[in-house]
Amino acid sequence: MPTLARPQRPWRWGPPLTDEPSGRVPLPGPHVVATRAVRTTASPQSLFLWLCQLRRAPYSYDWLDNFGRRSPQRADPTMTRLAVGQRFMTIFTLLVFEADRSLTLGMRPGAPSRLFGALVVEYRVDRLPDDVRQLGAILRMPASGPGAAARNTALAWGDLVMMRKQLHELRRLAERDASIGEAVR
Repeated sequence: MPTLARPQRPWRWGPPLTDEPSGRVPLPGPHVVATRAVRTTASPQSLFLWLCQLRRAPYSYDWLDNFGRRSPQRADPTMTRLAVGQRFMTIFTLLVFEADRSLTLGMRPGAPSRLFGALVVEYRVDRLPDDVRQLGAILRMPASGPGAAARNTALAWGDLVMMRKQLHELRRLAERDASIGEAVR
């Protein structure tokens, strides 16, 4: 289905990120895309390990989206044992994954979908030249339905703030682990 491109904030933040999906999740109807990305020298394995920690906590503004509890600062390697249907960050379900590469999450049915729409978010680790990685996220929001344009704009602005913090935090933790020589698997 068609993607409605948006060239500037709140729709794009960070280094350029292709919005082509790496997973295979069909999206009904047209959708609006927002991308977020940070660059890092952390290994793909370390970045993916930290993406898998999203099963435990959101790694964003804990006082707001983690009920005041601090997101764990040590990775639990057992979180990399993934299965479709697992819960992530309370309101998402794992739809598709590729080890050391990507996680695709869908909004859980019920209240989360009613509030935010049936959005899909793909987190991924892209390898770039010169031993650089890009940790990115692609949000796909339904472009149709009552109030979709207003909901998507509000969601894109809110997500820009939250996911910017989240990607910076995951990058920081992955780089910290690499700098202290901590095993990531």
